[in-house]
Amino acid sequence: MACALGAAVCFGTATVLQAVAARAAADPRGALDGTGGQGAGADAALLLRALRQWRYLAGLALDGLGFLLQIAALRSLPIYAVGAALASSLAVTAVAAARLLKVRLSGTEWAAVGVVCAGLAMLGLASGTEGGRDGSAALRWAMLAAALAVSALGGVAGRLPERGRALLLGLGAGLGFGVVEVTVRLIDSLSPATLFTNPASYALVVGGGAAFVLLTSALQRGSVTTATAGMVIGETIGPAAIGVLWLGDRTREGLAWLAVLGFAVAVAGALALARFGEAPVAPAPAERAPAERA
Repeated sequence: MACALGAAVCFGTATVLQAVAARAAADPRGALDGTGGQGAGADAALLLRALRQWRYLAGLALDGLGFLLQIAALRSLPIYAVGAALASSLAVTAVAAARLLKVRLSGTEWAAVGVVCAGLAMLGLASGTEGGRDGSAALRWAMLAAALAVSALGGVAGRLPERGRALLLGLGAGLGFGVVEVTVRLIDSLSPATLFTNPASYALVVGGGAAFVLLTSALQRGSVTTATAGMVIGETIGPAAIGVLWLGDRTREGLAWLAVLGFAVAVAGALALARFGEAPVAPAPAERAPAERA
């Protein structure tokens, strides 16, 4: 659980660091005072400028560390516990954004952060060890098929209205991340002979790559809140069910009810913080003035 929570802290903090770096790259003079990054739009040179900033590089390093911690957690904890813990990275992002990006959290959002923490505490008390089943060959091939299906969602979503498109892209990204969670458990050897003949290895690469592409598209082309809510649902519920039904994930004796409650509470709290799926940029005072006068 320490590894899962560590991964959530890494991912949540990385999001904010990268957002700060992107604002500085767009307008170095106003990056941290709430006035930077205005009007930059999509700019291919923006990424190159961001890569020269230590905050962006630190964010990438934290993403890498978080992925390693996620793998370690998945090798020793049930998938449902790791999935809920990773969803809690939104709470980390919200708290960090409040400090670094001057984003004001409402009382309801602070309560949601507390709800996430309470849900994770219940999960920590109720979670057993990871299931002892290795997973069948059919499940490995099913994960590869799911990864390929996720990679095809972009074309389907492009024909939908904006709100439906963002939801489907976010859900697809969550399913792709969920494929990664499951396939980590299905890769039982890193020897080349085994690794390259295991369908789960290809599912991990295809699912993870498709997830990043879909999430990026969702955040660029639709509502951040809608996309992130879809992602949280996709990366938690399905993988948790697979872990319980096919990989033997269990809870501590007599505490199944607490695990279910903790999972539901943690995911509900994360959904309440969905707008922080992309670290928000606080509007400049001049931008707020019209709304205030209205």
